[in-house]
Amino acid sequence: MELPKGLIPMPSSRFIKVKCIDCGNEQIVFNKPATKVRCHVCGATLVEPTGGKGIIKAKIVEVLE
Repeated sequence: MELPKGLIPMPSSRFIKVKCIDCGNEQIVFNKPATKVRCHVCGATLVEPTGGKGIIKAKIVEVLE
């Protein structure tokens, strides 16, 4: 038996691909992080936690579904 689509809410959290402003490295991050997310290459802060949606300090390239 298949449920109607309106009964199951879609999640409000997403994975996003961001580009580091300092070095240009592209990285996939979660938009509601529990800890600071740093660039793997240069160590710059990409996303800071706030208890909900994070503060994104990098350029958003793509929102992944």
